[in-house]
Amino acid sequence: MDLSFVQSGLLERYLDSDVISAAEVAALLKRRGVLDGTPVFLDEATQMPVPPLCEYGRYLSTALLDETTLKDYGRAVRRLDDHLAGLGSDVLSAVESDLVSYRDQRTRWQKKPIGWSAWSKESFVQDDLYGFLIDRGILSHRPARVAARGRNALAPRVRSSMDIRHLTFEQYRYLRDVGLGGQLPNAQVDPTFRGWSPLRNRAGSDIALGSGSRWGEWSTLLLPEIGLWPGMPGGAAEYTVQACAKYGKARTVYVPEDAVASADLFCLLERPDIVRRAARTLERKARDLFVVGEVDFAGGRVRGVLDGVVREFQMSAMPAKMRRITVYEGEFGLEALSLFVCRGGLMPGADAWKSYRHRAWTRMNALADETTPHLPARRWRWHDLRHTYALQLLTYLENLMDGEEPDLQARRRRHRSYLTGHIRHNPLLIVSRRLGHSSPETTFDYLQYTDDLINEFEAAFSSWVGDEESTYADIAAHALSNAKGGR
Repeated sequence: MDLSFVQSGLLERYLDSDVISAAEVAALLKRRGVLDGTPVFLDEATQMPVPPLCEYGRYLSTALLDETTLKDYGRAVRRLDDHLAGLGSDVLSAVESDLVSYRDQRTRWQKKPIGWSAWSKESFVQDDLYGFLIDRGILSHRPARVAARGRNALAPRVRSSMDIRHLTFEQYRYLRDVGLGGQLPNAQVDPTFRGWSPLRNRAGSDIALGSGSRWGEWSTLLLPEIGLWPGMPGGAAEYTVQACAKYGKARTVYVPEDAVASADLFCLLERPDIVRRAARTLERKARDLFVVGEVDFAGGRVRGVLDGVVREFQMSAMPAKMRRITVYEGEFGLEALSLFVCRGGLMPGADAWKSYRHRAWTRMNALADETTPHLPARRWRWHDLRHTYALQLLTYLENLMDGEEPDLQARRRRHRSYLTGHIRHNPLLIVSRRLGHSSPETTFDYLQYTDDLINEFEAAFSSWVGDEESTYADIAAHALSNAKGGR
């Protein structure tokens, strides 16, 4: 079985038909609510749609899942069907032993077995698929038994905890300055460094650590959101993330002044050259871009032309796909409105950021010696900076609430006996709100690591971001001030 995905933006470029135009097909997809990324399953021999599976793809589209999730679900269904075909079966005629065989193949026998966390997602897709087929009357029962309380019997029985991996101060600076920034371990310039745009990569790591946001949130930042826009005051920034947040859950993200300064340095020294080189390329692509003519940074809105129509969007509601094609008329012509840009002049994607950290990891290991920090056994991830932020902030707030404060804070601790005081001032709940966790239970997993920090915490927040002697405890102060205001 072959798998394709709906991609309405490619219609005008590739559709060549006398029967229906690209514009009519795009309008039809929009009217029927078929989203980009919707999986389309095709018979390998006839290239005709496979009805039950294509109906499931349409069902996923109506659930308003994002494009990446739709594609992941589609790939999971195709992997299952390919395995069943090898057993002489298919999705509709599979029995429990076929699904058990697929589970064992994925988790035990294939060249690179997946972990239980990844299998949990695949088993959910299977369960959802067969639930859909039963609801539509295509099947009368599930091929696999249903466990107690309706639980999927093929799903992992034990809930896996978060894979929390954090960095020490020395590890972070080694990562940022040597791995990403191209310096030598002795802080000297490395003349053999062949990396590209080290200030961009350093700024990315500073913002990731300073804000504690997820990769999909900080890597898609727009210039007005972080305050790097004419007429904005500068300094620390606050912006609302929603469309790029996990589950679309809106929250306010605080970016400390030192992290903004790191991004500003990139905008002053590296970004103009990237923008200048890519300006002509973007001019040729202008018809496919969202060209912004007006930015209302106070209201958080942008207004411009998209597909020949004047459109206005709330910046927080713009998904990553829209942010990637958003440009404005700058000094050299069209340039991306996103903070981070790559060689093509637009926002780097997931593969690009992955390659940046892989190259940094290779460089860190190549230059490691007895004077450099001990490196973890596993390659670092951008998400490790979010974990580091959470652990540092949680430990600092716990220390702050435990004692040795002025009388004002001591009085506030006594008021924690009230429910409202507990909700507003409890360190775990403050960090949970900052991270955008759906439940404090998720944040609770961090507690087992709070005693595993090498540095004393009062000093650990100092000098993480930027190169000045500024204190990083401003983040905690900001979090506490918001909690005091009932946020």
